Amino acid sequence: MKLSPHELNEGRAVFRVWAPRARTLEVVFGDARHALRPVEGGHWRVDLEAQRADAPYRYAIDGSEPLPDPRSRWQAEGVHGESAAADLGDRSAAGDRAAARATPRFRARPLREAVIYELHIGTFTPQGTYAAAAERLGHLADLGVTHVEIMPLATFPGRHGWGYDGVDWFAPHPAYGSPHALASLVDACHRHGLAVLLDVVYNHLGPDGNHLARFGPYFTDRVKTAWGDALNYDEADSDEVRRFVIDNARMWLADYGFDGLRLDAVHAIYSFEAVHVLEELACAVRALAIELGRPLLLIAESDLNDPRLVHTAERGGYGLDAHWEDDFHHALHRFFTGESSGYYGDFNGLPDLARALADAYVYQGQYSAFRRRRHGRAPLHVAAHQLIVCAQNHDQIGNRAFGERLSMLLEPPQLKAVAALTLLSQFVPLLFQGEEWGAKTPFLYFTDHSDPELGRMVAQGRRREFAAFGWTEQIPNPQEPATFERSRLDWREIEQPFHADLLRWHRELIRIRRVKLAAGGPARRAEVRFDAAEGWLTHEHQGVLTVCNFATRRQRVPLPAGTWELALCSQMPAVQWTNDVDGGATGIFLDPDLAAKARRL
Repeated sequence: MKLSPHELNEGRAVFRVWAPRARTLEVVFGDARHALRPVEGGHWRVDLEAQRADAPYRYAIDGSEPLPDPRSRWQAEGVHGESAAADLGDRSAAGDRAAARATPRFRARPLREAVIYELHIGTFTPQGTYAAAAERLGHLADLGVTHVEIMPLATFPGRHGWGYDGVDWFAPHPAYGSPHALASLVDACHRHGLAVLLDVVYNHLGPDGNHLARFGPYFTDRVKTAWGDALNYDEADSDEVRRFVIDNARMWLADYGFDGLRLDAVHAIYSFEAVHVLEELACAVRALAIELGRPLLLIAESDLNDPRLVHTAERGGYGLDAHWEDDFHHALHRFFTGESSGYYGDFNGLPDLARALADAYVYQGQYSAFRRRRHGRAPLHVAAHQLIVCAQNHDQIGNRAFGERLSMLLEPPQLKAVAALTLLSQFVPLLFQGEEWGAKTPFLYFTDHSDPELGRMVAQGRRREFAAFGWTEQIPNPQEPATFERSRLDWREIEQPFHADLLRWHRELIRIRRVKLAAGGPARRAEVRFDAAEGWLTHEHQGVLTVCNFATRRQRVPLPAGTWELALCSQMPAVQWTNDVDGGATGIFLDPDLAAKARRL
């Protein structure tokens, strides 16, 4: 049974909440209070007149200061304000309803065809709203993106932040717009042919406005995450905690129309029952997909190199659809930037980049000096489309001291090589907002905590974290408004020659990827060849050959046997290559059959 904060039943508004340790419980409307009665399983309930269903309210436990509803659908005044309903059946704009009726039921493209684009609502546009993001969807569709991944939206403290300290899981963050506006953004994505994924955080809650422990045993003190108390997924009363998570997932997918969820840091989800909470969530989402008649995705973020995340239950896995693979990013970043501090020290130049292109997992059980232990296992029975890879994402940019993108660290020929190796890999590529045009705006870590002591602790924690990477300069204060403002994308950059050229390069790479996938045929493992001493690499997959000369001099690069037609060259003007490749150049070749298909498309 899916629990709602309140519902209409026979003309009455039913308010219900789980609070197994409470002695008394009241729902509070301004100065008016109504007592709830205990019912089965630690739940409390009261039936009131129907008009109360739309009124702002809170709950008071044992006569204490009233608190927001743990399942609040709308926190218009933030994490400490009153709770309210969000009736998504009545969209605010008639035009949206009409367009939704005129649009056939949307079905997301399968993961093997996906190009994912991660964005943060607050910095994606100057306005930082759902409505403003909808106006930029044409750009993403033209680029060739298939799936938009939105960073967390559960209400978090303050006006701006990354969203990973959310505390009201069922209520979209009010600074971005209303629940109706969010639902309209999802509809708009679908009209542009874009699936929508939402980043959700089921491993912890933020500290500010986190009142769950007042209501029940949502947390455990047996284990800790790096960000706070761990959720209680396997101790006494954990069935209701699991229901809380599964109902939350169902709400985003069914009520708002999202096509999948990205599960944050599942390595910090501790579940020791026979059925792991991730497996239970995967079963629930598969059942919902059947109920809704459309595919739904669960993608995990994990740094464990653990194929069990995507293995079926029959293989002892959790049955998720895919997971992020960090080794690909780390090997790529280490090779192109030369940085070796922190976890980059575990990666060794071109050999590890080649292994990442071939297997995604670089660490498959060998010793990691950074971790001082063995790490990972071989990705057996893992399909290429079950691994999400990237050259940049919010973490890898924002968790740098100064939020530098690769466009601030590399020259154009290197940026083009990075894009080619990522977008034409056998895995599912992910781009971070602005990456496609080499945005020069940083993406910094920013917060807006009203508690000055919490803000100070966050700033100090950032400085300690960066010490491991040798960044000892003055770190931007996450609490400063300027830190947030500097992170907004500048869409005017697209008109400048450097950015326009890089945008064309990304569009053409995605077009070639689409041609490759449309050609069909049995999936084959990528063939990667390289010479670390000479500084070249070739990557061939499904009739597409990527040739990179990383040396500064022109040199002969041996191509695989067969006939190849040059389709794209990082140098302008493009010339027909032989085996002699200019220094720093990247070329994309197609076999004759694929080249013919590309010309027809």
